[in-house]
Amino acid sequence: MDTTASSREASPIRVAHLRCEYKVNPLGIDILHPRLSWQIQAAERDVSQSAYQVQVACTQQDLTGETNLVWDSGRIVSEESIHQPYAGPPLRSAQRYYWRVRIWDQAGRISPWSEPAYWEMGLLSPDEWHARWIEPNLEEDPSVPQPCPMLRSTFKAARPVRSARLYVTSRGLYLARINGHPVGDWLFTPGWTSYHKRLQYQTYDVTEMIHPGENAIGVILGDGWYRGFIGFQGQRNFYGDKLALLLELRITYEDGSTQIVCSDGDWKAATGPIRMSDIYMGETYDARLERPGWDEPGYDDSDWAGVTVVDHGKEQLIAQVGPPVRRIEEIKPVQVLHTPAGETVFDMGQNMVGWVRLKAQGPAGTTITLRHAEVLDQQGNLYTANLRSAKQTDTYILKGEGEEVFEPHFTFHGFRYVAIGGYPVEPTLDTLTGIVIHSDIRLTGHFECSNPKINQLQHNIVWGQKGNFLDVPTDCPQRDERLGWTGDAQVFARTACFNKDVAAFFTKWLGDVQADQHGDGNVPWVIPDVLGGSRRSSAGSAGWGDAALIVPWTLYLCYGDQRILEEQYESMKGWVEYIRHQAGDDYLWNTGFHFGDWLAYNSPDPSGTSAVTDKDLIATAFFAYSTDILQRTARVLGKDEDAREYAALLQNIKRAFYEEFVSPRGRVGNNTQTAYVLALTFDLLPEKMRSAAAQRLVRDVRARGTHLTTGFLGASYLCPVLTRFGYLDVAYDLLLQETYPSWLYPLSWGATTVWERWDGIKPDGEFQDPGMNSFNHYAYGAIGHWLYSVVAGLDVDPEIPGYRHILVQPRPGGGLTYARASLNTMYGPTASGWELDDNGQFTLRVTIPPNTTAIIRLPRARASDVREGGKALEQVRGIHQVREEGQSVVIEAGSGEYTFTYLLA
Repeated sequence: MDTTASSREASPIRVAHLRCEYKVNPLGIDILHPRLSWQIQAAERDVSQSAYQVQVACTQQDLTGETNLVWDSGRIVSEESIHQPYAGPPLRSAQRYYWRVRIWDQAGRISPWSEPAYWEMGLLSPDEWHARWIEPNLEEDPSVPQPCPMLRSTFKAARPVRSARLYVTSRGLYLARINGHPVGDWLFTPGWTSYHKRLQYQTYDVTEMIHPGENAIGVILGDGWYRGFIGFQGQRNFYGDKLALLLELRITYEDGSTQIVCSDGDWKAATGPIRMSDIYMGETYDARLERPGWDEPGYDDSDWAGVTVVDHGKEQLIAQVGPPVRRIEEIKPVQVLHTPAGETVFDMGQNMVGWVRLKAQGPAGTTITLRHAEVLDQQGNLYTANLRSAKQTDTYILKGEGEEVFEPHFTFHGFRYVAIGGYPVEPTLDTLTGIVIHSDIRLTGHFECSNPKINQLQHNIVWGQKGNFLDVPTDCPQRDERLGWTGDAQVFARTACFNKDVAAFFTKWLGDVQADQHGDGNVPWVIPDVLGGSRRSSAGSAGWGDAALIVPWTLYLCYGDQRILEEQYESMKGWVEYIRHQAGDDYLWNTGFHFGDWLAYNSPDPSGTSAVTDKDLIATAFFAYSTDILQRTARVLGKDEDAREYAALLQNIKRAFYEEFVSPRGRVGNNTQTAYVLALTFDLLPEKMRSAAAQRLVRDVRARGTHLTTGFLGASYLCPVLTRFGYLDVAYDLLLQETYPSWLYPLSWGATTVWERWDGIKPDGEFQDPGMNSFNHYAYGAIGHWLYSVVAGLDVDPEIPGYRHILVQPRPGGGLTYARASLNTMYGPTASGWELDDNGQFTLRVTIPPNTTAIIRLPRARASDVREGGKALEQVRGIHQVREEGQSVVIEAGSGEYTFTYLLA
């Protein structure tokens, strides 16, 4: 009997926020043992789970009635409330499963059943697909962008529909429509993967779109990453030169009968108003060529071309893994400018990624152009040189029928400014609306403090992540690149996990890391790999290929995800073995091409040849770091023999590093900031030499007027290592530095995203090299991790990952009077926020979610002086232990909200 309603009234604990494989009610998954996670809600402190029960059924009625259950776990004694795998009978294709959970707390109290959630399986075998791949029979020249093909078919629905599912994928991009309406709101489907090895399909619930009688399906195809321009060498057709569609509609009627509608040889094809649409170049849309009703029944397609059935196979098909790309928000322009060059330019007020919605009215044939750029030059004109060959230009040709509204379909732009040309009247602020698009990743973190410039920096970091997390973690969103650079991804991964829930996003990308990894273990520079035949890209680069270990390890730390380590283990091991082969018996990686400390300060050559830090030192340091991660991963997975082997390898690398790069008096390499940062961060120096190395690092920072010299690889570790070795003041001074080079310098030029270079605009106002000068590039935004974990003091315990055990250890400084951070973890919201008043009273507010514990470290405190809610610490419920360590009070606490106050000692 279901007693949920009555028990919910009395129980002090609840179960909520159910997720399956990180998603809420996912549709069309292909994981055979999906993992289930839930959060516990409790008004009182110190609540933990001691057991749980999960029930699964095929209907919600069966679930709540506890009849015909597919699986009942029974009472499982376990404290685990995340990533618990389904352990029932084999799951069936296209079946929806409803589930619920209840828990017992540490006192034996039982919660009510949660509200039901569900997951639905996709098509689990290639043999289950009835659809056939089809290509439009249209005359094309794929060497240049082509008009977008439109494909259509009709079918009859015999009777009332109980449910309908649409399974779709394509070679190229697609937009599906049924009976004149768009199917879903996902963009850039099927996403970007290593297409020949992994091609995602999407599942849509289209039950409400099908009606008895005649129905029509229409699909528009776009070049996308598949055959559009890709990379920075002008290449097209990287994956193929013909677009194709695979579509299957499964209908279940109210009487239980079924019908399957598929892509087959009876479909029709034509072109229409989208004359070209390319990710880099933009879109041209001629509204005069629209085909009204083309996606509805009754349309006359007698003059349309046919299609060809082709055998592209279905073995590479996988269900959607990552979050979809969507329209996320709209931005209104802040002003309309008239430039010295005579152009009308809209300022959106924010460097964004997406496009603009255009409203226009005028004679048929009127041609309006929209050119997009990130910045204006010194004269106030649109600056596009840094786009290289990317045009970022949309063209709309009016049909002349009243007010017309246009948004592009298969392109996106990185921009703050839009130059409009050919507009028939004087445009107003209402003419354009910015449409911000990116992967629909839930915002989980928040940081703010008393310094508005640091808050602006955090804003820029978040917007850089928004714009560059568009299905893959790209380097930049505007020029002819927009690629999944591995080095950028790994340095930013930890900050990314604070800002947003990136677990599914990175899980999808890591599948392509493994797919594109070479047989010898080498990891390409970019994933998906579209540079395989260019320059030296077949050679692995230190700090780039290491993403194969750093990113999955980061997901394990931040989300407690052990399965990602299991799935990526061979890839992780392959990269370390590749380096071991390169290094040879002396354990020094001093061969091959390396990017080095990319774009380090004052380097004439951005590859680092004349940058300060020795590439061999960097490469060997990352060899050690990846080996360390691998041996830790082996221990987590119970691979004891591997753990011993790689622990021994790590010691050999450390010994070689010391003998090769460390002088008897403690000088590391050629005495650069990055050399010391990497040696200290990766524990490559003997304990007795670390303090002196930190002093050398600080001397260099101070000698340069408290400026950094680090590039992509060194910058992310700089403030953390200074903090670790007792130089918190220096770290704060670097954070607050406003002159070049520094994190705050771009703010003086009005930056609203993080720049690729420390001096994208030089102090004299000139631009850096247009060949490599993005104004939306998240790598240097990796400082965000330090803001969360040190300034606000909210961090994960690496020994108990996933924020099951939280570290709250704020480090006030920098003249700040408050700082606070919050994070919605897998277990629920956690937070750390402190304030310091003029009298020296320090207040720390902490939130610890149920089923977790925390170490809370109060700086400059004595236990006898600290009060929580007005009480002495020994009187506070939820506090398990209090001790003093040096000038800090260390508190071990259970879940709940706490407010600590005391005068700083």
